[in-house]
Amino acid sequence: MIYLAIILGCLIGAIVGINAPIISYTYSTFLAIGVIAALDSVLGGVSSVLNKNFDFKIFISGFFCNSILAMLLTYLGQRLNVDIYLAAIFVFVSRMFLNLTIIRKYYIELWSEKLSKLKKNKEN
Repeated sequence: MIYLAIILGCLIGAIVGINAPIISYTYSTFLAIGVIAALDSVLGGVSSVLNKNFDFKIFISGFFCNSILAMLLTYLGQRLNVDIYLAAIFVFVSRMFLNLTIIRKYYIELWSEKLSKLKKNKEN
């Protein structure tokens, strides 16, 4: 079921991407920082699901607040002629790597446990 959802999402994304208007260079920085903030929230949500402490309210509020704050920092930086958005990118990307590490460790431990169970079953 999950594979069907992934394939369907990829197809819809490809169709929308082909038919969507091109975003102006003026707004591309805002879109990029918004996407990075959203990806950070999604990876944080996956990480919290794996740690069994996911809260939908916290996820949604973090998703929108992080994205809006990052875009406001980008706007402020453009007005001050300072690249403040680089600080937001640094924070979000470092958190993405941290969440990805948590997800990776979870699955490595899960696979290691399954492999050790298989080895025990073969020995018996």
